[in-house]
Amino acid sequence: MGKQTLKIFNSLGKKKETFKSINKNRVLMYVCGPTVYDLLHVGNFRGPIFFNFLRNWLEHLGYSVEYVYNYTDIDDKIINRSNQENKSTKEISEQYIDEFKRDYESLKINFPTQTPKCTEHIGDIVRFIEDLIKKKCAYESEGSVFFSIEKFSDYGKLSGKKPEDLLAGHRVEVNKNKKNPMDFVLWKPSKNNEPGWDSPWGVGRPGWHIECSAMSSKILGPRIDIHGGGVDLLFPHHENEIAQSESNFSNRFANFWIHNNLINFDNQKMSKSLGNIVKARDFIKENNAEIFKFLILSVHYRSILNFNDKILNQTINNLLKIYSSLKLSSKINESQIVSNPINTYEDYFQDKRQEINAHINNDFNTPAAFSVIFELVKKFNLLSVNKKVTPEIKFFSEKFDDFFVLYGGIFGLFQEKRSNFLKSLNNLLLKSRGITEDYIHTKINDRNLARTKKDFRLSDSIRDELIDLGIELKDNPDGSTGWYVKI
Repeated sequence: MGKQTLKIFNSLGKKKETFKSINKNRVLMYVCGPTVYDLLHVGNFRGPIFFNFLRNWLEHLGYSVEYVYNYTDIDDKIINRSNQENKSTKEISEQYIDEFKRDYESLKINFPTQTPKCTEHIGDIVRFIEDLIKKKCAYESEGSVFFSIEKFSDYGKLSGKKPEDLLAGHRVEVNKNKKNPMDFVLWKPSKNNEPGWDSPWGVGRPGWHIECSAMSSKILGPRIDIHGGGVDLLFPHHENEIAQSESNFSNRFANFWIHNNLINFDNQKMSKSLGNIVKARDFIKENNAEIFKFLILSVHYRSILNFNDKILNQTINNLLKIYSSLKLSSKINESQIVSNPINTYEDYFQDKRQEINAHINNDFNTPAAFSVIFELVKKFNLLSVNKKVTPEIKFFSEKFDDFFVLYGGIFGLFQEKRSNFLKSLNNLLLKSRGITEDYIHTKINDRNLARTKKDFRLSDSIRDELIDLGIELKDNPDGSTGWYVKI
């Protein structure tokens, strides 16, 4: 399909800009991945879910996307964990890379194109540092190598933080080996029994920031279209990446810097001290990957996402509405009625596609895009619920299904088995109320028996009892009684 105008908020410049790739029909994207020393929490997966959607949208627009997502597999935290468990850092990192892959796979989204590890690129990192030293942008001091921020006049252009302000406003740890307290480490000597690699400056290991610059340039080249990550990486990590890369290659490192915001619980930042860190694996097991993905994409990626029971139940209810309509759509599409296109419906779906495309092209406005989806669900229900299937309804239903196949593939949503997923959603809501589906069916049977005996007082009492538990009954024209959980 032809390229549409896509506007993205660029953290470098703090404004929306029209996206244009460096190479025609191809996008080079690097996103900072996890430090692998533990199971990852829900906040760590906001980036993978969002950037998968972003990649899918670019591909929908006709681009080929090279998406690199790295693992930091040597770090102080990994070393500390290896000491605690009496395992090598390689054993620790490989264990948690495998665990991360398992969690990622459970999300049912596509893996990135490449997932390099820092330790596989030590040679590239050393050569990168050597080049910076030759350009007099870095210096060696007693086995360490530091980047000299005085050599990069644009330092602070991403974050807006200036070196003089940082020095004036913060206490910077004194390091006698640094020429400037704000200089940051590129290479550090290994101490005691820490793992290390040979280098011109002795046995040591890379600093955190240099890893991504070296891996990105090695795999994608010196200039890329998009560099992404969490907003918490904007400074100092991404600021330092810019300084290193642009000093080395004398060109703009990334055209677009895209940052997803954080996840809070009940308006509080996740932290060990508050005891509110939730592992992604636990959340998915307790709920569902579809709920997790929908929750994340229902909030704009640049806004803080707040988790609590109310928002979780609203998400489940929203998915119940969508999947109930999708289930009915499946039933209608299986009917023997021959669909009959009606121009107004063709135009209607064309309008909805244009609306949702416009929202996504406006800095990936997923909440607005989801509002289009709910308008479509409402329209489908008005046409189809408790109605005899007609050629017109069949046509609308087929187009409705096609719509969800297309955009579900882009969002990474709406691909669960419909009946089974609906049952699991209802069970989650029931569990939050401390009741079971069997209990409801027993009460419905008791009510039906009471109605048969014309004991309407008992019948109404059972209905009221269920309403108090948040269960709404619905008597259908065919004599059956349906039910749903009220939010």
